Amino acid sequence: MSTPRDLLITVIDMSPSHSVERGNLSLALAGAELIDLLAAEAIRLDDDLIVPTHPPQMSDRLLDQAASSLVGRPPYETLDDWLWRRGRGLSTAYVEALEADGQLIRKRHPRWMPARADRTTLADSAARRDAAERWASDEPVLAALVAAAGIHDRPAGEFPGAADDPVTTVLAALDDALKDLEFQRQRRAIDQAAFDNVWRGE
Repeated sequence: MSTPRDLLITVIDMSPSHSVERGNLSLALAGAELIDLLAAEAIRLDDDLIVPTHPPQMSDRLLDQAASSLVGRPPYETLDDWLWRRGRGLSTAYVEALEADGQLIRKRHPRWMPARADRTTLADSAARRDAAERWASDEPVLAALVAAAGIHDRPAGEFPGAADDPVTTVLAALDDALKDLEFQRQRRAIDQAAFDNVWRGE
């Protein structure tokens, strides 16, 4: 299994008692992809630039897709640009991939219960057990990514690695992107509140 899939399975397992923002999860998944591409030596970092090194042998379709979308010549893509570009709608893509693999089951409610939304549950699979074991081991990388998704209370940037470690660099960029996302949400909320006040004549 890949780090993004382990992340998503962990989040789904924990989400009944935690709310998850789709944007946070998508950015975290994009960061997880970079971490796996680094581990496969498919990329290296030049400061905050993502430099492809050689065509990777990835066993995951979405990771293959991520690798093939890398900017292969200068000027290379920055970590921030990658997270926003690749992260757009990524949580939906990974959920659909889990469903296609039979690891995520959508339980549909009868037609006579239109007010009830369909519910997804994880199948009892080796992938789920592996993700649970990885989470139980308190692996720092997965813990930081789950934090980024908004479930764990440790900020994504608090990864106990060396300052020049590429994984730490990715997690720090992810933390910055999440702060920017939250700022955008707050600004939209303020703009909407101002519009509502004008509409009401206040």
